[in-house]
Amino acid sequence: MFLRRNTRIKDGKQHRYYTVVESRRLQSGKVVQRQVLYLGEINDSQQAAWRRTLEIFDEGQQRYMPLSLFPEDHPVPAEPSTACR
Repeated sequence: MFLRRNTRIKDGKQHRYYTVVESRRLQSGKVVQRQVLYLGEINDSQQAAWRRTLEIFDEGQQRYMPLSLFPEDHPVPAEPSTACR
């Protein structure tokens, strides 16, 4: 996942809007991207915090890797869990 910045000029002022985007490779080999979360206008410190949140550190390989909210090896549950109520 990564942050995508969209820039728009409105009333002579530049506005930056951010979204969290996930890239996935389909079985056909094609890469598709989908918007996971719309953040809107955020300041520079919020942007840096989101960038750190979207990466995890793999100690075995000693490198940062992108985080996947919906990993393919964990299916999304069909019904909401009642354990947290």
